[in-house]
Amino acid sequence: MSNRNNQANKQAARERLRAERERQAKKEKTRRQLIVGGAVVAVLAVAGGIGFAVANSGGDSGSGGSAADVWAKAAKAKAVPPAHTSGPDGTTVVIGKPDAKNTLDVFEDPRCPGCAAFEENVGTTVEKDINDGKYKASYHIGTFLDGNLQGTGSKNALSALGAALNVSTDAFLKYKYALFSKQFHPEETGPDKFADSSYLLKVADTVPALKGNAAFQKDVKSGKFNAWAMAMSNAFNSHKDVTSTPTLKMNGTTLGTDSPQGKVAPSTVADFNSMVDKNLKS
Repeated sequence: MSNRNNQANKQAARERLRAERERQAKKEKTRRQLIVGGAVVAVLAVAGGIGFAVANSGGDSGSGGSAADVWAKAAKAKAVPPAHTSGPDGTTVVIGKPDAKNTLDVFEDPRCPGCAAFEENVGTTVEKDINDGKYKASYHIGTFLDGNLQGTGSKNALSALGAALNVSTDAFLKYKYALFSKQFHPEETGPDKFADSSYLLKVADTVPALKGNAAFQKDVKSGKFNAWAMAMSNAFNSHKDVTSTPTLKMNGTTLGTDSPQGKVAPSTVADFNSMVDKNLKS
């Protein structure tokens, strides 16, 4: 379970969570500085001082510039919503049969390890339920872990998910599942792999609808849906009762077991089905 960055959400947080985030961020910053420092020495030794590129810059998600510049620009730009969205700036993403009586709200962050565990264990069940019409799913994707851990991977992955959604809802679900898979999902305190669009395209090649899809690849490389990603992140932040990811709600009721940090989402198919079934409308 990953807790939201409360400063980014402009709301007060429990003091112990804030302190823990600061501790983790400081630890991660020190680790990154050590890694980058070592990489600089290694590259200079090999390249004879010619120069080096930082693969984690995330600057390829747009038309050049540093990662900070790219996303600062995106935050001010008018969102270009992908297909299969609705609402302000296309921030409503509902997938499933329109006549489904029940709605599962799914709150995730692309870099969240808890979300990865949920998707690995329960993701195919959710997809089957959607296809069967048991419920429709409303997806809310945040990027608060970019602030907690430093980096741009959550925003970059969300932009790429927008490009997949523009292809089809099935491509979106399959790509999201691939990003959260054990094979491709980065460690929470490891390198920010999702900040590199070439890595996101590598993952996309495992999805039939996206493999070799020139339009999709162009949208990812150009950062076409960067502004939309920022709008989606802002919409996620508006849900003040969501304090961690993953958070699941069936018809407005949060699913999970109680913990000091709030509800912990079910991590097994059996628990998920049990909690969902208790909150279905007849």
